Amino acid sequence: MEYEDQSKAFDPKYECLLFDLDDTLYPLTSGFSKEVTKNIQEYMIKTLGIEEEKVPELCVSLYKHYGTTMAGLKAIGYNFDCDDFHGFVHGRLPYTMLKPDAVLRNLLLSLPVRKVIFTNADKNHAARVLNSLGLEDCFEGIICFETLNPTNKDNSSADGFISNSEIFYISNYSARPDSDLELPSTPVVCKPFEKAFEQVFQIAKIKPQKTLFFDDSIRNLQTGKIMGLNTVWVGTSHRTDGVDYALESIHNIREALPELWEADEKDENIRYSGKVSVETTVRA
Repeated sequence: MEYEDQSKAFDPKYECLLFDLDDTLYPLTSGFSKEVTKNIQEYMIKTLGIEEEKVPELCVSLYKHYGTTMAGLKAIGYNFDCDDFHGFVHGRLPYTMLKPDAVLRNLLLSLPVRKVIFTNADKNHAARVLNSLGLEDCFEGIICFETLNPTNKDNSSADGFISNSEIFYISNYSARPDSDLELPSTPVVCKPFEKAFEQVFQIAKIKPQKTLFFDDSIRNLQTGKIMGLNTVWVGTSHRTDGVDYALESIHNIREALPELWEADEKDENIRYSGKVSVETTVRA
C-alpha cells in the first residue's frame, strides 16, 4: 500500500513577502523621489561643502556603487551623523505628495502571508511613508537603517568638512574601473550588499527560498536572487537576469501571483468541507 499525506498538497509556496519601500509601494511617477534627491544634494553642498557643480554626478555615482548616496559618502571619507543626514534629507519632505492607496491596502490585507518592509531608509521616514499611503497596519514589521546599523550613528566630525587629501575620488575609479584602484568599503550595512540580506534573514527568521522579494532596484533584486530569494521587479513589465516576476505596478500582484491567495482558499475549502485538515489516502 502507498500512503500519501495530503497536508503536503497545501504547503504554501511562500511564507513571507519582503517589500522595499520607496518607488515600490508608490510609483516613481509620483515625483516624491525627486524631492529626496534634491535634499540629498543640498546636504552635500551645505553640510559637507562639496562643490555644487560636482554634486549631481557624484550623487549618481555613489548610489550606483554603494546602494545609497549616504553609504557612498561614508565610504569615500566624509564624516557626518547619520541621524543628522536623515533628518535633513527626509525631515523636510512633502509627504502630502503621497496619497492613501485603498487598492494596495486591500490587496495587502487580503494576502494570507506574513509581510515585512526592508528599506535602506530610516525608521521615521518609513513610518511617515506608510502612514501617508494608509498602509501603517499592513506589515508585520519594518527592517530599516537603524535595524541594520544600530551602532553606526556617531562617527561624525565637528562640522562635516574634511580636507581634500582625505577623500577618495570615485571619479578616478569610474574613469578607470579596470585599474588596480579599489573602491573603499562602506561602514553602512544596506542593500544591495549580501551582508544586509543575511541580517534580514536572521532578524525576520526568513527562509529565502520561501520568500518573495519586491523591489524597484534591479541590483537589489540580483543580490536577492543570489541569496536565494524569489524576486519581483516593481515598476516594469520586462524581466531580466535575477528577476522571476515583473510588475508594471505593485497593484498587479494578484494578476501576476494568484497562487499567493490560492493556498488560503484551498485551506478554507478543507476547513469548511466537514473534513479534517490532514487526510491519509490509502491506495491498494
